[in-house]
Amino acid sequence: MQALLDAIAAAPDLPTDACRLFHGRGGRFPGCEHLALDVFPPVLLLTSFKPLDEAALAAVATALTARFGAALSWVYQCRGEGAETRLMAGAVPEPHIVTEAGARYLVHLLRGQNHGLFLDMAAGRRWVREHVKPGAKVLNLFAYSCAFSVVALQAGAAEVVNVDMASGALSTGRTNHELNGVKAGAKFLAHDIFNSWGKLTRGGPYDLVICDPPSFQKGSFVATKDYARLARRLPALLAPGGHALLCLNAPELGEAFLRDVVAEHAPELQFVGRVANPAVFEDVSPDRSLKVLAYRL
Repeated sequence: MQALLDAIAAAPDLPTDACRLFHGRGGRFPGCEHLALDVFPPVLLLTSFKPLDEAALAAVATALTARFGAALSWVYQCRGEGAETRLMAGAVPEPHIVTEAGARYLVHLLRGQNHGLFLDMAAGRRWVREHVKPGAKVLNLFAYSCAFSVVALQAGAAEVVNVDMASGALSTGRTNHELNGVKAGAKFLAHDIFNSWGKLTRGGPYDLVICDPPSFQKGSFVATKDYARLARRLPALLAPGGHALLCLNAPELGEAFLRDVVAEHAPELQFVGRVANPAVFEDVSPDRSLKVLAYRL
């Protein structure tokens, strides 16, 4: 894990916005593929996809203290075998509110593996901020904690419909809208998307449809079979000239998978381009990294 320790030693002062500091998952640092270090100010989060022994954690603690001082707060989370979440030093604010590009979001580092804000989607949120036109109508599918909606409303959208099966995530989404003063224009539907097409279609057409589904979540969405079902509905949801932002975070499925699905099931959509991921999320294989593709009807 020397690459992680070197990155900590060379790190700049802690940023004010939430972001990733070290991305071992991208494969650019052999031996560190299981490691990621994020900052959700004022807390650092070390994530490992395999258990770290106490000696390794002690080495990280020494490196963090040497770089950021003894007063820092940090959390260790192990995913997969031996899963645990542990506060290693300091404290986590409650409520814990972080910022990104002028927006404020509620996060939960000590509760579960999804913290409320996916940092690798920062460029996708920037794309929405730059492309939403004043007065636009937006449909946010698989909305989770509604970060896309916050950004769209800040950019001038008149209405955003947020749809997600998880009512708890939408509750966090409501809080995020309140934190940013953009409650007006936001709708929240705790629905199964695949059972709600009639309602969603009647509420359209939309100038932008955002699709950021889980890649594999039993009972909700399995990309290999469900992205085709989703793509078939897009032309009927979009206004002429409207955009679709399609996201896929499945290392085993490359960009060609998503482009082929759209070409077969929604040929009316024209490919505009792929949104580049934040530089810190660089991967040795772009096909393994997050895919965010923009289309236009």
